[in-house]
Amino acid sequence: MPRAPLRFLGLACAVGVSNLYYNQPLLAEMAQSLRVTAAHIGLVAVATQVGYALGLLCFVPLGDILERRRLMLRMYAAVVIASLVVAISPNLSCMIAASALLGSLASVTHIALPIAPDMVAESERGRAIGTVMMGLLLGVLLARTFAGWISRIPTWLLHGRSIVSAYPWLDDGWRYVFVIAALMSAAFIPLTRRTMPEIPPKQRLSYREAMESLWTLFRTQPLLRESCVVGALVFASFSCLWTTLAFLLSSRYGLGAGIAGSFGVVGAAGAMIAPMAGRWSDRRGVRWVLTVGIVALALSFVLLWAGEWLRMPFAAHMVALVIGVLVLDIGAQLSQVGNQTRIFGLVPSARSRINTVYMTIYFSGAAIGSAVSAVVWTHYEWDGVCALALSFVALAGLAHALGRRGAAVPSLSADEMEERAAIESVLEA
Repeated sequence: MPRAPLRFLGLACAVGVSNLYYNQPLLAEMAQSLRVTAAHIGLVAVATQVGYALGLLCFVPLGDILERRRLMLRMYAAVVIASLVVAISPNLSCMIAASALLGSLASVTHIALPIAPDMVAESERGRAIGTVMMGLLLGVLLARTFAGWISRIPTWLLHGRSIVSAYPWLDDGWRYVFVIAALMSAAFIPLTRRTMPEIPPKQRLSYREAMESLWTLFRTQPLLRESCVVGALVFASFSCLWTTLAFLLSSRYGLGAGIAGSFGVVGAAGAMIAPMAGRWSDRRGVRWVLTVGIVALALSFVLLWAGEWLRMPFAAHMVALVIGVLVLDIGAQLSQVGNQTRIFGLVPSARSRINTVYMTIYFSGAAIGSAVSAVVWTHYEWDGVCALALSFVALAGLAHALGRRGAAVPSLSADEMEERAAIESVLEA
């Protein structure tokens, strides 16, 4: 197939996925602007992730049946429109609907991601996925930092000016975030047209056949089912932190969205481990990578909880949060790279559809984590959130421990090659 640079694919993933996370450090400001409670504004984060899961289910299978560059261009154009709709939302209901739409279109990220393993030899699949995942994860983490500081624009430029009294919405910094995000996505469209080659589909399938094959893949691939369960629980725990961190910083120390978003920079440092995770998957096996990732996640929430439980002073608490966020992102990235390395080795001709199954369930876990953690925060605050997150991590560890041994996508025997060819023939039929 034509070659597209791995780093550009990473950039494409970053631009797409960042739209899911702009709202997380802004939730407290949105709640104040729209005059709703923390539990209600948490539905915005939930709607974005539910929309993303639906987009993964409905749009990503198109990557196996349509020319992918044209599909990516159309979806990025739609992201621009959806971002502007979010920016002008006048109330909570409109915000929830617009966020769900934006989330569904942000699934363009997973049109780009399955291209990476097609560009390298099977023995280097982990490295290629790790390189692209680094871009995706930087988008996940730096989106929060970007949103947190861009929302300060009214404070910097319009504070005390009479125009704000005439047009109060100008003082809503979160609206500026989505306008600028729309401009960024618009600028990326011509860049994609120039950089990406045309990538024809591997199979001639109708949309109905592609959708029907999703269940076949889920039913016939036990390793895919295991990865879905582990990934969903890991991402549920990850979402617990990022949905409620802004509330913690605001309620305890009066810190705003800018500081909450800055924790994304800490996590971005951890994103640099993604290429290493890919190489470890190739050399040491996926189960080893997943084990280290789950252990790191558990340790991170112990650190994040310690600051609250020990009633640390401000400086010590900030250090504990920084270290906890760094370890959390390392653990989440190890888990994600390990899971995707092994699922992309199952049925190469159906990688977009396999990614659809995995990511739909994965982000369903994120939506559950966001929804439950927002409710838990209103009743039990940080103690409850950390206990909930550790429960998700414990369940992920249990699912991993009970999973298939040697599930590192080993070299296939002749019988296994025949079995996989039979599955592919069923999918093509």
